[in-house]
Amino acid sequence: MCGTCGCGDGDVRIGGHAHQHGRAREIALEIDIMAKNDAYAAANRQRFAEGGILALNLVSSPGSGKTSLLVKTIEMLKGTLPVYVVEGDQQTSHDADRIRETGASAIQINTGKGCHLDAHMVGHAVADLNPARGAALFIENVGNLVCPAGFDLGEAHKVVVLSVTEGEDKPLKYPDMFAAADLALINKADLLPHLQVDMALIAANALKINPGIEIIQISALTGTGMAEWLDWIGSAHARVGSAKHVETAAE
Repeated sequence: MCGTCGCGDGDVRIGGHAHQHGRAREIALEIDIMAKNDAYAAANRQRFAEGGILALNLVSSPGSGKTSLLVKTIEMLKGTLPVYVVEGDQQTSHDADRIRETGASAIQINTGKGCHLDAHMVGHAVADLNPARGAALFIENVGNLVCPAGFDLGEAHKVVVLSVTEGEDKPLKYPDMFAAADLALINKADLLPHLQVDMALIAANALKINPGIEIIQISALTGTGMAEWLDWIGSAHARVGSAKHVETAAE
């Protein structure tokens, strides 16, 4: 079991052999960790709701092009709504520096040996960022298609970014992530002419895991799919604003 987050539920298999280590204690620890995380996530979600803030949790494996896509997204959103970014990496502030170059406010979380962001970390980061009312908050999680799937950060939606270079089987290999996501961005679509990749099969596998997931084929380099992605953000942001309006009227 991961000593940081309690992940690794089920037998660990090494060379085809199952290994178990203190399962009862591990399960109790994991339940405690998740309960605490969910409490912090609920507090984050309340803060976002009260501020009419759209929070999106961007998840992917390393090298998916998530940061480049986020930079392009911020550039295209300029003048439409305030944007804030929480950057998660084990080390360095490279990605946060790239985000700040766009003019957006960003804060870096370095998790050290940790393999994901949790709601407590995000809550502290958001307190420091102090996003404006009606803002969009992008949480760029640590590159990992396993652990971030199980950790609620208080976000409105998980958005999984998958590069076409990763192959058609990733939704089947990492089902929890695709099951948890509301949107899949199939990135680096500009490389498709140079690859033997079946886009239809990627989509079919994602839908097999999560029949309700939306899928956008996208490229930060050429702009393919960017308008559709921005429309999706706009619709999600409008729903947050509508929910806040209803809540205020009820009070």
